[in-house]
Amino acid sequence: MMSDFASLLSGFQTALTAYHIALMVGGVLLGILVGVLPGLGAPNGVSLLLPLTFSMEPVSAIILLSSMYWGALFGGSTTSILFNIPGEPSSVATTFDGYPMAKKGRATEALSTAFAAAGFGALVGVILVTLLANSIAGIALRFSSPEYFAVYLLAFCSFIGMGGGHPLKTTAALVIGLSLAAVGMDTVSGEMRLTFGTDQLVRGVPFLIAVIGLFGIGEILITVEQGLKFDGIAAKVDLATVFRTIAGMPRHWLALLRSTFIGCWMGITPGGPTAASFMSYGVARRFSRHPERFSTGEPEGIVSPEAADHSAGVSALLPMLALGVPGSATAAVMMGGLMIWGLQPGPMLFIEQHDFVWGLIASMYLANIVAVVLVLATVPLFSAILRIPFSIIGPLIVVVCLTGAYTVSNSMFDVVLALVFGVIGYVFKKLDYPIAPLVLAMVLGDKSEDAFRQSMILSDGSLGIFWSNGIAGTLTTLALLLALWPLFARLGSRLRGNGRVTA
Repeated sequence: MMSDFASLLSGFQTALTAYHIALMVGGVLLGILVGVLPGLGAPNGVSLLLPLTFSMEPVSAIILLSSMYWGALFGGSTTSILFNIPGEPSSVATTFDGYPMAKKGRATEALSTAFAAAGFGALVGVILVTLLANSIAGIALRFSSPEYFAVYLLAFCSFIGMGGGHPLKTTAALVIGLSLAAVGMDTVSGEMRLTFGTDQLVRGVPFLIAVIGLFGIGEILITVEQGLKFDGIAAKVDLATVFRTIAGMPRHWLALLRSTFIGCWMGITPGGPTAASFMSYGVARRFSRHPERFSTGEPEGIVSPEAADHSAGVSALLPMLALGVPGSATAAVMMGGLMIWGLQPGPMLFIEQHDFVWGLIASMYLANIVAVVLVLATVPLFSAILRIPFSIIGPLIVVVCLTGAYTVSNSMFDVVLALVFGVIGYVFKKLDYPIAPLVLAMVLGDKSEDAFRQSMILSDGSLGIFWSNGIAGTLTTLALLLALWPLFARLGSRLRGNGRVTA
């Protein structure tokens, strides 16, 4: 514990420089803009910034990207409340009570409630990362290929069992992601796979291009089809109302703690912020003394999804750093950035890049404070930006996406590939297929395949190696239980239904 505290202090020495504070402010402002504009979102915003970080020191780059992440989470809440338009998928649940409260003339109270709950959830998430990071990394140092494959399998199966989407659709998304990860040179045999004679695919499918297309262009296509119009509530921040709302937050202590717990759990197990916010809202309504007040401007209906959303967003970085397993789509993009910078996420990162890890953790504390202050100060500005016609903003976002795709390796093939992935993202959205599992599988595909093949070599082809010790056996069994959980749940509900019919 004392060593963690000493490491955190050294992290603050790294983060508390004028340069890094400026990066936090700039990152948060960009993140708020990304979160406010539908069609971008945190994963795409972070992926567009990645090429700009190639010339930066890794610790500075990750501070900029993570600050943008926090800003995007807050920005999505702003549009949910003022315009009934979730800038982030994880902010959808905030619209249920945030917008009705704003329509009643209580926009400042709704925004203050959301930001206070979000700040609390984020703080608890950062504390969790601080306390558990070294412990999890220490355990992971004892891992070999069977344990690593069990961890990757658990990540995939967690999406199937806890992701919130249809299990078969989630499985299909994972399979497509794993297939895309297999394109290019086989790391073991050196043979070409799934290139179809195309030289440009020898290097594989660029992860960054896929993300830009899936999240950026795909979202724009959906938005254009829906004919989005920005028609919201003008908001000026009244400081007296802000302080009064924050002072009244202890009344919602149970919702805060319950939602933060749900968020941390869903962040560590790759359920992600979106599933956490919906689950937290549902639980809050289920256990409320006045469930009829929900969807009419109930404060607890804002507190619950916001606390869960932000605690899950922060907690998702813990398995990414300590195990090399991202807990959300944005964490997966950040992990791709680490690998591009030559850093290998996992337990050795804590030993080989001590200053990097603890500089990032310390910056989380500071960047979340910066985000709360800036988001309150910029509400009038960004609500004014949203009154610009989408016919102007939409094409600008497409230009930014395609420019970002081209700059990855100065190739027109990448631009075409980004457009192809944009269509794939559009089809996924229309058919209600989740995109996050596909992104996760693309990031972990090579690593999970290598771990599996190494395990098979060690065991002469026996799957029993995944139950050869306590850690691997526990993780593998838990993964299989999570994969089968939807089936168990369906059987249970059918049995209960038959029991009621018989009665």
